[in-house]
Amino acid sequence: MLLKTELNQIKTLLSGLILGCLSTSVVYALPVDCGHSNTTLLKKLCSTQFSDLRSELNEKYLTAYLITDAPIRLINDTNHLWFNRLQQCKSNDCLKQQFDIRFEDLNFYTSMNQSLTQHFIKYEHGEISKQPIHLQIHQLTKDRIKVEGIAYRNPNNRKETQIVPLLAYTTPEKKNEILDNEHDCKYQLNFQKAILTVKTQQKGCDRFTGIYRLYD
Repeated sequence: MLLKTELNQIKTLLSGLILGCLSTSVVYALPVDCGHSNTTLLKKLCSTQFSDLRSELNEKYLTAYLITDAPIRLINDTNHLWFNRLQQCKSNDCLKQQFDIRFEDLNFYTSMNQSLTQHFIKYEHGEISKQPIHLQIHQLTKDRIKVEGIAYRNPNNRKETQIVPLLAYTTPEKKNEILDNEHDCKYQLNFQKAILTVKTQQKGCDRFTGIYRLYD
């Protein structure tokens, strides 16, 4: 039986082989597909000034697609959300910043062991929320979890204000209650199979409340 490290090495080799064949065959859906640049945004992204960023993105995307322990559908859906943010950009600097943010996401999916992490994305009326929020539930011990959240804001904001973070931990005494260390907001968590409901009684703390779906 192959060890996990050996499997990852094989996946990395496959990644390089597939990348070398992209020019002759369609292996997977490229994050930025210049073969179908039929919109104003794609025409801009497929221009020479974005060629290096585009190549790096496609490579990181494929590597994450092959190596990550995270659900593949999560990578696809977060890529769709990322592309929606690109469409809101009003400058080239905004576009370049979004590439950097996506690189960080894909590096995270590739480098970190995702087997003890559950990913939830906020849904409204059966669809991903128009103001998307991504929660990561990390199992630290049998009785303790770490909750990290990212609420996405307008990409034209300064980079440091484009997202609102959440960071909290449960305790063995209060497994379904967290206190956001970033904003002193207390939330109640209700897990029901693939659905997570987040509630709060505090005014001004409702950004992260709502219904989330599990990616498995």
